[in-house]
Amino acid sequence: MDPLVDQVVQVTGALLILGAFVLAQLRVVEQYAYSYLVPNVVGSAALCMDALLTAQWGFVLLEGVWALVSAGSIVLRLARRR
Repeated sequence: MDPLVDQVVQVTGALLILGAFVLAQLRVVEQYAYSYLVPNVVGSAALCMDALLTAQWGFVLLEGVWALVSAGSIVLRLARRR
């Protein structure tokens, strides 16, 4: 992967996760709100894929689990609406 693209993916993914976290800590959004969960899924999935491509297994584990848990929360929230 192009080093510039790699950096853009990493910074964008981190900003999505951190932005959602900061907003949740400031009680602007709830931790089960889509505005919290979706940035977590997108950011952590992007970071997981980036780590996978560079064989950084610790980060694959961390970001992969983060993405799965966030995605699972979205699925549960959608299921409860029905």
